[in-house]
Amino acid sequence: MSSTEDLDYPQIILQYNNGFLVSKVMFTACELGVFDLLLESGDPLSLDVIAARLGTSTTGMERLLDACVGLKLLAVELTQEGALYRNTEISNIYLTKSSPKSQYHIMMYYSNTVYLCWHYLTDAVREGRNQYERAFGISSKDPFGAMYRSEEEMLKFLAGQNSVWGICGRDVLAAFDLSPFTRIYDLGGGGGALARECVSLYPNCTVTIYDLPKVVQVAKERFVPPEEPRIAFHEGDFFKDSIPEADLYILSKILHDWDDDKCGQLLAKVHKACRPGGGVLLVESLLKEDRSGPVETQLYSMNMLVQTEGKERTPAEYSTLLAAAGFREVQVKRTGKIYDAILGRK
Repeated sequence: MSSTEDLDYPQIILQYNNGFLVSKVMFTACELGVFDLLLESGDPLSLDVIAARLGTSTTGMERLLDACVGLKLLAVELTQEGALYRNTEISNIYLTKSSPKSQYHIMMYYSNTVYLCWHYLTDAVREGRNQYERAFGISSKDPFGAMYRSEEEMLKFLAGQNSVWGICGRDVLAAFDLSPFTRIYDLGGGGGALARECVSLYPNCTVTIYDLPKVVQVAKERFVPPEEPRIAFHEGDFFKDSIPEADLYILSKILHDWDDDKCGQLLAKVHKACRPGGGVLLVESLLKEDRSGPVETQLYSMNMLVQTEGKERTPAEYSTLLAAAGFREVQVKRTGKIYDAILGRK
């Protein structure tokens, strides 16, 4: 029997169709504070107590809780007094705000910003450009102006990126031995989570976060403790302003925001600034060379279409960009996780 005969195609299509519903249930439970309440209580709670404390209807909350049980985000115990709900381990670790590995902020960013752009995916495919104008009434010519359209939106985005690096950062930084590089610039370093992982993993290095002035200000105030002497800041626009000399430049999820021309311009500036023997570390979600997967990366590339000017690429495509900018000895390391690492040397 062939593998295709084993597949239940109607069921597969239904599962794909329900993907939106699944994510929205999880986002809603996070936004309402279901997982935080159950963590803080320390004991399983009834439907009536949860609904009362979170200010919702019992009718709506019952359906939400049951859906979370079905998704293994909650567990339920049936007692004589009625059903009692508690978090599962995965919810305590990833869906509560207080957890060091919390993904709450990136989920809120997806729920309140990304999903609005995806509503216009059909238009994005027809036109080949992002959909900020339709979604928010903001020019699509400045993707980060749209992403940072208010301090609240900028905070959501930066906190969301920090949550990603909280669980993926060490893998990409350990993909290569970066200990020879002591002076490091994190271009577009945002909220500083990757920089903090870097100085933790390589204690002899210093990392300078280079980002827009308003991003640097928020990072200083909200994300990077002032008592961390190995992390510094540089305000500027790395496309328009000069890039200081360093041993290593980290570009994490930067090139996927831009087309090949802008990537080439930026990498050429980095190569010129880089010390001899130094390098550049790209952190991106890599497509297979035949573009047949991974499906997560294919979906991220669709997200780049609706939100940015860029796309996800194959290792060969990134290697070509690096070589054109003058980098040599390009090495690719797949981490087995969502994000991979590419190192080029000068």
